[in-house]
Order: sequence, then C-alpha cells, then structure tokens
Amino acid sequence: MNLEGKLLGSRYEIIEKVGNGGMATVYKAIDKVLKRNVAVKILRDEFTTDEEFIRRFEAEAQSAARLAHANIVSIYDVGVDGNLYYIVMELIQGKTLKEIIIKERGPLPWKWSINMAIQIASALEMAHRNNIVHRDIKPHNIIVTEDGVAKVTDFGIAKAVSNSTITAFGTTIGSVHYFSPEHARGGFTDAKSDLYSLGVVMYEMVTGRVPFDADTPVSVALKHMQEEPEEPIEINPNVPAAVNKIIMKALKKDTTLRYQTASEMLEDLRKALKDPDGEFIEDVDYDPTARTQVIDRNQYRNAKKNNGKKDNKFIAFIKNHKKLSVFIGLILLFALSLGGTMLALNLTNPAEVKVPNIIGISQEEAKQKIEEAKLKYEVEKEEYNKDVPEGHIISLKTEIGNHVKDVTNLPAVKEGSTISVIVSKGQEKTTVPKVVGLEKEEAEQALKEAKLEVEIIEETSKKVEEGYVISQETDPDTEAFAGDTVKIHVSTGTGIKQVNVISVAGKTETDAKKALEALGLKVNIAYDEDSSKDNGTVLKQSIEAGKTVDEGTTITVTVNKLAEMKQGKVTVNLKSLLNYTPTKDEDGEEVIEKGKVKIVVGNDTIYNETKEKTTTNISTTFSAKGNVTIKVYVDDILKGTKEINLNTTTSCTFE
Repeated sequence: MNLEGKLLGSRYEIIEKVGNGGMATVYKAIDKVLKRNVAVKILRDEFTTDEEFIRRFEAEAQSAARLAHANIVSIYDVGVDGNLYYIVMELIQGKTLKEIIIKERGPLPWKWSINMAIQIASALEMAHRNNIVHRDIKPHNIIVTEDGVAKVTDFGIAKAVSNSTITAFGTTIGSVHYFSPEHARGGFTDAKSDLYSLGVVMYEMVTGRVPFDADTPVSVALKHMQEEPEEPIEINPNVPAAVNKIIMKALKKDTTLRYQTASEMLEDLRKALKDPDGEFIEDVDYDPTARTQVIDRNQYRNAKKNNGKKDNKFIAFIKNHKKLSVFIGLILLFALSLGGTMLALNLTNPAEVKVPNIIGISQEEAKQKIEEAKLKYEVEKEEYNKDVPEGHIISLKTEIGNHVKDVTNLPAVKEGSTISVIVSKGQEKTTVPKVVGLEKEEAEQALKEAKLEVEIIEETSKKVEEGYVISQETDPDTEAFAGDTVKIHVSTGTGIKQVNVISVAGKTETDAKKALEALGLKVNIAYDEDSSKDNGTVLKQSIEAGKTVDEGTTITVTVNKLAEMKQGKVTVNLKSLLNYTPTKDEDGEEVIEKGKVKIVVGNDTIYNETKEKTTTNISTTFSAKGNVTIKVYVDDILKGTKEINLNTTTSCTFE
C-alpha cells in the first residue's frame, strides 16, 4: 500500500517509507500543526483485526507516551484513520544498534558496549518504575544517534501484542534470539525478562554473535530454556572479567538468580567502567522464600554418632530376641515367594495401563512418560506441522488403533505395548518468489508452487498494464512458512476512460473548444500573434493529434490574436520626474530652469518641446498596436521607460 502523500488524522502528512518491522511499517511524516518532522508507525493489517488487541494497544501506547527520558524515543500521539492504526513518535537521525553490529562484523569495544548498556538500563529503570515492561528489547529496537545517544523505542507495545495475539511458539514479535526463558515458554514475564534480553544484547555487542542460534525459532527458544551459553570471555578474551560476570548474571535462567531490578544492574555496569576486573558482582543463590541454615561441623559429627548408636541398639535388640528374628525371616520368605508368583503372573498376563497424554510435548518428555508407564516408545515418522513446534508430538497410536490427537477416550493397553508417534518437523519453510511484472495467473502459479497462499488486491495503475502484478507485500527471496499468505497488487489499468486526441488547427476558438470538450478533455485557451494566419483561428495545440490520453486531461489551444491600432495617451509630471526645486537669485527671486522634453513611442518621437522644469501636466497622444515601449528624455538624457499593452491599457504616466 502506497501511503506517500496521505494525511493521517487530518494532521500528519506521510513523506516516505523509512523502514519495516515485524509489527509495523515506519514512515517519515510532517506534523502540519507543529511544523516538525515525526516518525509514524502504522500497524500491519494482521494486528488490527482483533478488538481486544486494539484496546490493549491503545492503552499500552498511551501509557508508554507518559515516559519522558533521554534514552526513550518519545511518543507524541496515538490514533486511527479508517483502518490504519498509528503511533506518532520522535524522529531520530541515526542507526539501529543491530545495523552497527552487522557493519562491524565482530565484537564492539567493551567500553562503548557498556556505555550503550548503561543508557538502555537507564531507560528500563524509568519504564519499570512506571510499571511498564518492554518485552521486546533487542538491537533492532535501539537507535543510536550520531552523538552516540541510545534511544529505546516500542515501549509498552510488545506487551499489547503478546497479551492478545501470540503464543510461545506461534507468531512472535521481534526475534526469539532475545527472548528470556520464561518468555520463550509462554510464561509470566516481568522486569527481569527485560534484563535477560539486555544481557543478550550485551553478549552480542562484545562477542559479535547471540548466545543461542539454530535453524528454527523453536530450536532457539528451547536453547534459551535448556542450555547454558558459552561465556563471552571464552569467545572474546578482551572482555573484562567484571563485564563477563554482569552478562552471565543477566542471563541466568532462574529469575531469582538474575538482577532483580534495572537499578541493581545499572550499579554494576557503572562500577565495571571504573573497575573492569573487579570482584564486586554478587553471584549467590537467591531464594526469597527460604533461609539457608548453616550446620556446625561438630553438630554434624554428633548427629552421625547418635544415629550410629541407635542403629547398634536396634541390631542388639534383634540378636537378643531369637524368636522374633525367626518370625521376621518367615515374613521375608513369604514376601519373596509371593513376589515370584506375581512376577510369573505378570509375565503371562501383563497388566493394563492407561496411555499417558504426550500430545504436544517434546520427544524427550514423551519418551520418558511412555517408558515410566512401562510401554515402548517408537517414532513412526516425522512430518511438517504448522501448529506443533519442531521436535514435539503430533499424534500417537497403539498396536491396535489408528493415530489420535486425543487420549481421553483411548482404551487401556497392556504393559510392554508399543506406542508409535508422529513427530513434528515444525512448520515447513519456503522461499518467496519474485512475481512483480508477471501476469496474475503466472504469479498465482509461482506462489502455489512455492506452497504459499495468494491474496489478490486490485488497484488502478497508470504505469502497469491491466492484469499484471504491480507489487508484492512480502519481499522476494525472503524466507516464509508454507501456507503463509502473500498479498500481491494487480493492475486493473488506469481505471479512466481513454481519449484519442483530434486536430483542431485552423478552427475558430469556439469550434475548437466545443470539439475537444465533447471528447471529455479540459480546454485552456492561450493567445499568440501570427500575421500570416487569420485572426481568431487555432495556431497550435499542446497535445498532438492521434495521441491517447486520460479523460479529463487538460489541453492548451493557442489562438491567433492580431493586434489592432489603438489610441494611447502619455502624461508626464516633469517636476516630479526630475524631483526639481527652483533656485533663488541674490534678491530672493526664484530662478526656474527649462529643459527639452522628448517622448518616444517605439521608434517614433511623438513629443519634442522645451518646458519649464516645474511643469506638471505635459500630455500627448499616439496610435499604435499591441505592446509598445515608451521612453521620456530630458535634455537628451533618458529619465524613464515603460512598456504597456494597448489591448489592456491605453494610458501611461511618468512622475
């Protein structure tokens, strides 16, 4: 959708698109009221169809708009125009932190990285104090100005999206590479989740790579939940010890072992700048619900000694009561005999067990549950599935049944039975082909062959022929999931009636205008003079005959207009023109000078007389055509020049 030139909310004029994100498209715009440039984020269509989401979005964005901080991109306005939901923000000149990391192709200087982290943590500190959790801290959402100031954007908006529209392994806002473990598993996220994400950003700055990477988002999410990252100092030996510890503490999977507040993390970051190898970072087990009890070594020895005495007393009791010992032996013998009998029964007639519910869980968990139920686990096959994460169970079947996705009414099976499962390979991926310039049918076929759905949006175009693809909303050569919908815009032509221009040369002005307007064209009349052609006839037209144009196009017709002889009049206020003041003689009498006044029209002198320089009303007439140049000379010195068109005015005054 081309929005350039559109006026949003009768206030914000879109100038140009400056970027795309997972949630919105960013445009540069002009605030017509405050006369300043702003950034406008317009939400993508998929986030505007849910009323609950829109309510959350507006509430979160308005809440974030109250944040005023040097390291937070200011939100000026939130609004809706038709079906376009938008946020108006401060326009920042700079690059995203992700662009800087990509450009460097390796670790960034640790001091510079810590300065960035301090600014980001400072922004988070302000937000968390106002009960706003970002939930999408990543380098893409951090803009670094030309002066080196970090600005965090999209505060509060990720929360609106995640609360209403995403699941742990469904549509994700931002990149899973920066998710906290609790976010990745779809659990409760709070301020400590932002601090984990900041730890990932710091890790990437000082090592040049993220702590966890894999072929699919699901695999990355699982690593966040299950694996420990390689320490930054092992990848980049130039990372100071204190900086390494700060990052590793922020990346703790257990939220109670992480930094508990942004203020706490800020304090260590500032210390690290001054003492990069210091031992000031606390790395202790943190349990807010329990206190650690320290047991004295002597207490331990005494306890062990007393337990030993009790054991000895029990053994002595048994030896001193032989009859009791014989009784206990008989009981044990009976138990062993009964156990053997039961074992034999189990081998010939295995017990029935209920099949555990393993649908949707990971292979590892599924296998463990199946084996704990004394059943055999078998993978029948793997297949793509858009609803079940990679490595998780799609369906199961027993030796006597078909594959099912619900074990509620599944009958019990014998111990040792084999449970066959189908494991998800995740959603199948594909590459979006380029279809711009193809005919609609060719484009549809290309997208279907790429296992993609297609949505046709028809629109008029003056440049693209009817039936051909103007643009596609998903960029070509990008990765997508099989079954995703790609929107393509197909031309319906101009949508305007076409007109074949006729020649009106030689016609009268009236006839020419009438003929062209009958075709649906707008006519503009201009005039020129050609003494070789009849007066009032058309000399030329701005669009040549035979050319096809849109109905309503303006065509200029030039009509011959010969000048007519007309009477003109020239008036001269000689005193004013010369700014003349008489002098006085010795007796105080005025002495008035005279001058020769000459008036020339074109090449003709129409007046030539000597007059006192105090004269105010010299007047003369002349005859001429069209445009004339009039000059006034006094004592053969040019004092004034004017040009007039006798078709529009016939008098000229010099003063």
